Amino acid sequence: MQGEITMANAADLKKTMADAAQTGAAQAKQIAEAGVAQARVSVEKTLETAHKTAGDVMKASEEAVEFGRGNIEAFNKAAQVYVTGIQDLSRQTATMFQAYSEQAIEAAKTLSALKSLKEAADFQASFTRTAFERALADATKLQEASMKLAESAFEPISARVTLAVEKISKPLAA
Repeated sequence: MQGEITMANAADLKKTMADAAQTGAAQAKQIAEAGVAQARVSVEKTLETAHKTAGDVMKASEEAVEFGRGNIEAFNKAAQVYVTGIQDLSRQTATMFQAYSEQAIEAAKTLSALKSLKEAADFQASFTRTAFERALADATKLQEASMKLAESAFEPISARVTLAVEKISKPLAA
């Protein structure tokens, strides 16, 4: 009887196998549920990271667009200051040349009214010295105005460069 399986043994074996199958199925279900839960957490974290990254990229893009807009405004302001300054310098130059012309006409009238060569030579020397001093003073004024214009025109661009350096160095310092 050792080799024979009895009905009672078969029923016990069947019950043992059913219990083992049920226990295995329960363990498989727990493993699957744990895997699904881990996958869900992983997917949620990935989505959260992707959403945050997308938000950061959008924010960086918006900041880049705004910075670019500020650069364009600075260049427009610089160009406006430059054009206005050049117009002012042109008016100053025209006024100076008009004054030189009037001075030359007056000098010619005076020179033509003089009676001697000595008076003409003295007048010419005086006129030349006065004209040279005036031209030197006017050239100095134009040079100072030109330098001031260059500084004023470059100021908006310089401010943007300073801001760019601050923006670039801020993440490096953090």
